Amino acid sequence: MFRSNRKSDEAKARKSLNRALSIRSNKKDSPSTTSTRRGFSFASLRGTVQPELSKKLFKLIKSENHLIQSHETAGKERISIASQLSEWGEATNDDAISDISDKVGVLLAELGEQEDLYAHNLDDSRAVLKAIRNTEKSVQPSRDNKSKIADEIAKLRVKEPESTKLVILEQELVRAEAENLVAEAQLTNVTRQKMKEAYAAEFAATIERAEKQILLARHGRRLLNLLDDTPIIPGHVRTPFQHADQARQIINDAEEDLREWKSELEDVPSQANLDNNLMPSSTSQYQTTEGSVAGESVQHGGERAAEPEGSRVSSGTSVTTGPVAASYAPSEAGTSQVA
Repeated sequence: MFRSNRKSDEAKARKSLNRALSIRSNKKDSPSTTSTRRGFSFASLRGTVQPELSKKLFKLIKSENHLIQSHETAGKERISIASQLSEWGEATNDDAISDISDKVGVLLAELGEQEDLYAHNLDDSRAVLKAIRNTEKSVQPSRDNKSKIADEIAKLRVKEPESTKLVILEQELVRAEAENLVAEAQLTNVTRQKMKEAYAAEFAATIERAEKQILLARHGRRLLNLLDDTPIIPGHVRTPFQHADQARQIINDAEEDLREWKSELEDVPSQANLDNNLMPSSTSQYQTTEGSVAGESVQHGGERAAEPEGSRVSSGTSVTTGPVAASYAPSEAGTSQVA
């Protein structure tokens, strides 16, 4: 399945709010909600045969792919619903409903784009886990070879304890154990490094999605405050909708907030300086104790990372979006408030 890079995703997200402030003007460009099924292939059949060591992670990665596809589908459905809402509002012949439903549709469509971006970020995290799975697959033969030689030695000692072949097998066992020792060290190095990297990326993507959803939802509530729901009696005509400029400004505010959004995450320190052979690049790494926060840091989820003192997410605090005291042009039009 084709997945574009992060920059193209963000460009597409900007486009969804830059559609002449209306979702109706871009109906022809809206993505299709129909999904394409993958055809059967021998490669997919071979992929189901996994060594014992990598079976569990193989299953996890496969389940993660199903999750990603679900988020992609949810994003497409959200965009489709946004378009349907706009079309319905236009058909009501109520200028207020028509304008507000169209602007709400723009925000809903952007929520759909953010869901799609989240799915792509999850796929990046999933790709990191594959490095662990591949290493597990490569270590399995080493384990099997060591066990096979040990079993042969045990059988031969019972049947022919004086056999000269025992010496040869014991020498092979020493070599196999040495090879396995290296393989096991490589596995634990990769496992710790890649697990940390994969889930640091996933949590960063989750925070980004949540903060942008909060941002868009707040602007959506501002839009609803422009809709006068005061009841009228039969025969009375509602006053014409007079808040089109305010509704347009709210969409502009939402676009501006998305453009200025920055990731402010606590660092996830990493000391995994591995060479191409997946072994430590320097013995100096052993001078630091396990659990130390010294070393390099893994950065994810945005254009820059703030210093820990300015972290948005920290122990005992909540996730916030933008300045607490951020102010916009008032959207209240003397109507009922959306609490």
